Amino acid sequence: MNPMQPFLNQISAVTRTLLLLLFSTSVICLLLPVTSHAESPEDIARRLQQTYDQIKSLAFDFNQNTEGELSGRAQQASGSAWFVKDKKPVGAPGISGKMRWDYTSPEKQILVSDGIDFSMYFAKLEQMIVSPAETMRNDITYSFFTGSGNLLKDFSIAAPSPDFTPGKEDTGKYKVIKLTPKEKQSQVSEIHLWVTPDSMIQRIDILDHFDTRTSLTLSNMKVNTLNTDDPKAMETLFTFTPPEGTEIIYQ
Repeated sequence: MNPMQPFLNQISAVTRTLLLLLFSTSVICLLLPVTSHAESPEDIARRLQQTYDQIKSLAFDFNQNTEGELSGRAQQASGSAWFVKDKKPVGAPGISGKMRWDYTSPEKQILVSDGIDFSMYFAKLEQMIVSPAETMRNDITYSFFTGSGNLLKDFSIAAPSPDFTPGKEDTGKYKVIKLTPKEKQSQVSEIHLWVTPDSMIQRIDILDHFDTRTSLTLSNMKVNTLNTDDPKAMETLFTFTPPEGTEIIYQ
């Protein structure tokens, strides 16, 4: 008999005990329920705000759909948009930030603001309406994308209404939050934001007091690609001179 056999048998017994213990622990761990922190609507709004606070410029393409009893049949439009954060000096006229929307379909329209004036050009009507940029202060896309607005301060945040809950095919792709203005607005009743895992807005649904719903789907998002340190480039992008013969209306 090998004099080491009792010792080897003892080691084998200890090894078998350890393996049994490890196996039992693994099984218990697998059977334990998996717990994770469910993100609240406020948490989603907070991380969204933190992401956009770091953005200096933003550009994207968009598809717009508007439908409701007052708008008649659904109306589609598409184009591109640009936004720049630009803090104005204290006491200077206008508001912070610059914006431009170029509608290329179904007809050409250009909405542009340099922070002082807000112009709306309608190629089909051969008209351009010019008003103070202050009129855009309460517009969510203007205020949020140019950094002058804050979701948690300006809106009550809640879970989405049933009509705006993501379907199974969108599970994991987006989280939706409902925004209700804290101060009553004449145009907006509620807003739903579709937020991606990397805290970018993929879609905006705006509902007015007449139940007209406007949906904006954003794509080709470009962050901080505009040369905001080039005054000439900024002036070229955020001003628009209409064709000769255009009727200009000042409001």
